[in-house]
Amino acid sequence: MVSYPRPTDHTRRPASVTSRSTTTRRHRSSRSQTGGASFRPQNEFPNFAQTGDVEIVINAEGQEKRYLLHRLILAQCSGFFEASTSEDWSRAQAQGVAGSTQSNGLANIGEEEEYGREADQPILPVAPSRDRYRWRYELDLENKDEVPMLVQKPATSSLFGGDQMPRPPATPNKHTATSNSFFRSFTAMQSAAHIPHQAPDNDLIRDYDNLFRIFYNYSPNLDPLNIAESYIQCKSLLNLADMYDALEVVGPRIDHHLLQFQSRLWKQIAKYPPSYLKLGYLARSKVIFAEAIIHVVGQWPAGSNQLRNHVPEAVFDLIEDKAEELAEKQLKTEGKLFRLTLTTPRGERVTPTNSYMDWLALSLFRQWLIENTSPPPPLPPKTPNSNQPSPRTQQQNKPPISPGRLYRLLFSAGSAYLSHDELKKFLKVSKAFGAENSGNLEYRRDELKKFERRMDEVKAMAKEIVRPFMRSFLELDLGRDGYGGGVGLEYLTCTRLEEADFPWD
Repeated sequence: MVSYPRPTDHTRRPASVTSRSTTTRRHRSSRSQTGGASFRPQNEFPNFAQTGDVEIVINAEGQEKRYLLHRLILAQCSGFFEASTSEDWSRAQAQGVAGSTQSNGLANIGEEEEYGREADQPILPVAPSRDRYRWRYELDLENKDEVPMLVQKPATSSLFGGDQMPRPPATPNKHTATSNSFFRSFTAMQSAAHIPHQAPDNDLIRDYDNLFRIFYNYSPNLDPLNIAESYIQCKSLLNLADMYDALEVVGPRIDHHLLQFQSRLWKQIAKYPPSYLKLGYLARSKVIFAEAIIHVVGQWPAGSNQLRNHVPEAVFDLIEDKAEELAEKQLKTEGKLFRLTLTTPRGERVTPTNSYMDWLALSLFRQWLIENTSPPPPLPPKTPNSNQPSPRTQQQNKPPISPGRLYRLLFSAGSAYLSHDELKKFLKVSKAFGAENSGNLEYRRDELKKFERRMDEVKAMAKEIVRPFMRSFLELDLGRDGYGGGVGLEYLTCTRLEEADFPWD
């Protein structure tokens, strides 16, 4: 059997089937996406090319930073932008977002439909979208004596020029990017160049960048390691937010950032309480403000010059009220300490007649209290005829110790003050043993032990009186359960702020 080759079928398929699929595939593979329907200009922070309606230009020391943001968000976060973009105060000019109607009565084709339209489809008119206002702000650098602030300028076509330029007539068979798409593409490329990959070098630009980042719920670029540098950045940012009436939005972010330092923050506040008091007030941070005011009140009036005319009157009045309240408590406590007394087994107060040794213990305690709570008496004037200094001038009069250290000594009790050696020396000087018993060593030991026991009773009562002052309301660790400790602090830290005391509530 002989086989013959099968003749080739030269029947052509319909041209409409093969040509369309092949042509379409080739056209899509070689189509440029620049300015096309699939291209979308950048619409994210810091440049919202599609939806932004407020242009902000920050120029400082030869550096420039541009933003294209939303009036709605700026007005919600800042009282300055809310007022300056209102109908009464704004200089905004109405600009059409979509293409306006041409003279022939036909509207331009939208970007999204131009490239997806087939050649045989008719050109459909697009209704013009609702007009919206656009604003432009620049830093006022003319006045060198004041801090530069944003001022409103007439809107230009730098970022909004795409909607202002006339469009060429749409051609059905030629896919050319419209001038609108070109300007939007160029805007997107400009916007991509200003994406903040790292914090700006200029401090002013950095502060504005952090301000707008917080408005859009981004984390500010603040130093996370060096607390001293972080304090400077936070203070500068808060001052800027205060200028634009945005403390309610920026304050919580600053509070969250600084509280991450924990123990390092508490030590810095103890070292610079007036500075952190002002920062805590601006940030509306209850923790930082309360921590700082405890240190300020404890040392008052040492820091009055640093705070007077630098903090609001409400804050200064609060400090004075808390300082007066603490001083009144100290006076009442000192009165209780001086009224301490011991009793005999019959329940009578000790006197030199019924219990001489107990009375000496009370006298010694009161004398020690007077020397450490009162300033030393003035030295007598020098006599002109005597060149020899008086015995009192040869003695070094020690100034009274600070209230914080005094109360902590009283609370420590034991041998922290009026130790065994001091009591023994006092008894020898006072001749409490008597001449007839001066050689009786056993008698002297018994009397010394009895004297120490009675002094311990006095110290125990004094400890309970000063106990309320040992409660520390600081976050700084002063000792277990907030009692004792306080090494290095010469003042009291028992000031407490209630919710109603904070001046911004």
